[in-house]
Amino acid sequence: MDKRIKNIIAFLICSVLMMTLIKPQGTLAVENVSLFTPYTGVSASPGDTIEYTVGVINNGSSIKNMSFSLEDLPEGWTYQLSADGREIQELSVRGVSEETINLVITVPGDVEQEDYRFNLVATDESGKSSLQFLVRITESGASVSDFTTEQANLQGHADSQFTYTATLRNRTASQKNYALSSKAGAGWGVVFKSGGDSVSSIALEPNESKDITIEVTPPENVEEGTFEIPIQAQAGDVTAELTLEAVITGSYGMELTTPNGNLSTDITAGDDKVIDLVVKNTGTAPLVDINLSAQTPPNWETEFDKSTIAQLEPGQSETVKVKVTASDEAIAGDYVATFSATSAETSANATFRISVETSTLWGIVAVLIILIVIAGLYYIVKKYGRR
Repeated sequence: MDKRIKNIIAFLICSVLMMTLIKPQGTLAVENVSLFTPYTGVSASPGDTIEYTVGVINNGSSIKNMSFSLEDLPEGWTYQLSADGREIQELSVRGVSEETINLVITVPGDVEQEDYRFNLVATDESGKSSLQFLVRITESGASVSDFTTEQANLQGHADSQFTYTATLRNRTASQKNYALSSKAGAGWGVVFKSGGDSVSSIALEPNESKDITIEVTPPENVEEGTFEIPIQAQAGDVTAELTLEAVITGSYGMELTTPNGNLSTDITAGDDKVIDLVVKNTGTAPLVDINLSAQTPPNWETEFDKSTIAQLEPGQSETVKVKVTASDEAIAGDYVATFSATSAETSANATFRISVETSTLWGIVAVLIILIVIAGLYYIVKKYGRR
């Protein structure tokens, strides 16, 4: 073998040895693990929230423990990783199985119109596996905020307090202090609450949101109808608006009295007496199914000519007769009876003072007995007195 062939063989042996000793450059993938979602490229608008469902697939036979992070996420964008409704930092996947995680990306409101790419990275001791996403912003954004509610329309009577729950969200890339205000009509009361405390402003970090309770009180003597309550949250040149609605069905009121307003009468023990009661609707909404009842002393009885009024329009009144029977054993004196008119919305009471007199029959009987006794004595004295 000549010298030239020996040199070639020696060079090849050295090259092989160097290749086995030098580690390859770059990042190794997590062994047997891949990330998958069907929609890696989507379009969005400034301020949008994008939700991805990502499958973490372990094709190997051993359990894989991984942590997750996002690389190259644009400045001002935020994300959250969760599984089964809980935010996660790490995930374990059994061999030859798959787990699902949820990735939520929040786009700031002042983002520019262009394509943005970032990567979801799964890392364990053996290396990293990544999944690239593309978000195409279809229009240039501005500094925006959201003021929303799931229930903007509430209904109640004029005496009700309307309570709304709204969510204020800062979609800008900077911290904002929002002043809260209302442009409700004269006489309307509007109170803002956060965490149970009354507030006039609220501070939010970028992409942060908070729930705000809004309590609205109608003015006195408000009429039936639908009323708009404009709500505003303002931080510098950033304004978020919300319009609430209160549907007033009317006020409920009822009065129970007598035709002349007199709430006293008299009765003889064991006798009955008819009392006229006047039920009046003093509200602005109809009253239905008004039930009449009475509370009287023991062993007294009452009977209404009608125990229910089907409907009573605002301003109208209706007279009901009630027969009151006093107990035979009632002694002379003053007694109290309470009459009530009750509907589902309101009620009214009338308290009567009833004076009881004993029956004159017993007085007549007593006089007769006395006269009989006197006559008897007179007869006895006249007949036997001379003996």
